[in-house]
Amino acid sequence: MSNHAKRLAFALICWLALPGAATALDVRIGYVHWVPDAGPVLSNVTPEPEDAGLRGAELAIDDNNASGRFLDQHYVLESHMAESEEQAHAAFERMLEAGIELFVLRVPAETLLAMADTAAERALLFNAGAKEDTLRTGDCRTNVLHTQPSFAMLTDALAQWLNLRRWQQAFLISGPTDDDRAWADAFRRSAARFGVELVADKTWTFDADLRRTASRELPLFTQASDYDVVVVADTRGDFGEYVPFNTWLPRPVVGTQGMMPVAWHRVVESWGAAQLQNRFRELAGRDMNGDDYAAWAGVRSVGTAVTELGVAEHGALRDAILSEDFQLAAFKGRRLGYRPWNGQLRQPIPLVHPQGLVITAPIEGFLHPVTDLDSLGYDSAESDCRIHP
Repeated sequence: MSNHAKRLAFALICWLALPGAATALDVRIGYVHWVPDAGPVLSNVTPEPEDAGLRGAELAIDDNNASGRFLDQHYVLESHMAESEEQAHAAFERMLEAGIELFVLRVPAETLLAMADTAAERALLFNAGAKEDTLRTGDCRTNVLHTQPSFAMLTDALAQWLNLRRWQQAFLISGPTDDDRAWADAFRRSAARFGVELVADKTWTFDADLRRTASRELPLFTQASDYDVVVVADTRGDFGEYVPFNTWLPRPVVGTQGMMPVAWHRVVESWGAAQLQNRFRELAGRDMNGDDYAAWAGVRSVGTAVTELGVAEHGALRDAILSEDFQLAAFKGRRLGYRPWNGQLRQPIPLVHPQGLVITAPIEGFLHPVTDLDSLGYDSAESDCRIHP
């Protein structure tokens, strides 16, 4: 009997053991949040909400309970907002010892891997924070699923759009942080994949206050004979906010500023998303962002699987979620599932500017033998991960 069949059999036995539909099922989900201090930012970028992620998880708990009450299923979120990596690990271990075996985590990649190794076979973890491609291509864990899109998924969505528009000559500017380098590396791969030429590839190393000098510094920095678009990799907002309208040539700006590929944005309103946006604003008093959405998707994945199986055992839920039959209703125009080789949630990527939606990738015409959603990010043949049969 396969591992998947064993898990489903276990779930069925647990369900049959219940004395009746009136038997309550309590589902506890742990949420641990730790985001390192990004340091001083050299622009007036709007700061990210400190509770980004947590509020999405809370909304999903409400959604799970709204449907769960008809099945006598009750969901509880136990959350911890850590101020240090040590606090995050301590909170995670306390929850494990308290019997929690389902987690949504917004922590850096190295912290995520350490928590996954600590949990081993005791828990199922949803990564709602780390975008690193290595987590999906080689440094995988069988007990980790990813609701946060990878860097490669985001940059593939952008490169598809550049190919569609025939904007095939790009000027890439990347910042000095690790995330900047990871984003830029992902875009270089995407550019080669979708026929975009990098006519310039430069790193922003200046520490000038661009609030005063942008009109002098940036035109000189972006000098080149010709390019169709400027691509910015500035994940924390050191300089990217000042690139639009300050380039040597009058060209559009895309990437982490300008038109951006994101997991979620307030301008996404189709396919019932407006209703989700409104419920989130009522809960949090602000707009929903990509980190909120990733945490929401993790908790909702648990709720969807528990509704299907009638049990909350993490192994059975993992196998159900990674099966071909699993479908998450996620307000993105299609029902979503997880890639069985690396646990990544397949999902469309909106391309947005601050006031509107431009298009949603995958873009029509970019085909794939299994699903066009797998045209975003690393495909099975490109990954060494095999976390599920």
